Amino acid sequence: MTPRDERRKRAFDLAVGGALFIVALPVLLAGALAAALSTRSHGFFVQARVGRHGEVFKVVKLRTMRNGAGSPLHVTIGGDVRITRVGRFLRRSRLDELPQLINVLHGSMSLVGPRPDVADALAFIDADARAELLSVRPGLTGPASLAYMDEEFRVAAADDPVEYFSQSILPHKVALNLEYVRNWSVSTDLRYLVTSLLDVASYVVSGRTPRE
Repeated sequence: MTPRDERRKRAFDLAVGGALFIVALPVLLAGALAAALSTRSHGFFVQARVGRHGEVFKVVKLRTMRNGAGSPLHVTIGGDVRITRVGRFLRRSRLDELPQLINVLHGSMSLVGPRPDVADALAFIDADARAELLSVRPGLTGPASLAYMDEEFRVAAADDPVEYFSQSILPHKVALNLEYVRNWSVSTDLRYLVTSLLDVASYVVSGRTPRE
């Protein structure tokens, strides 16, 4: 991505992200309250993730789980007992990601791009591919996110969830994200963003994603 492309992408993030934040603010506040009541904690979950050029930043999500030990790769399994009833809805609808609009406006994330990972998960990615993926801001949504909306349920059905994620899902997600980075355009970002919004609306209305 050229410096000119980066400026265009950042302008898109600020314009569209700012508008989305204003529209989504009532939903975000209601979700935070529901998350706080269901988890008996504050409504937000903050975690260190690796961003552009390897810089670590704090990603913000609505809290969907009670406290407890997680997977070695921080992969949440669909039937995890720590997930609350409210949290299950927030996760399936992707509304738990709404606070990351703050990350987008701050500049640590983009609306569209590879999802930000924890450092442990990045260790499973080839060094060259990892460097290319970290050359752009991580995204709120993107091609891999859309392809694996049901990821935690696929992982739950595997005999060895961690191995299945690291050997099957992760390589495909990396390939999708690399293709995105290499062929970025404003129209591509707009397409992925619209698809994500339609998927969220579909789940909220019907209780099922288009891929179910």
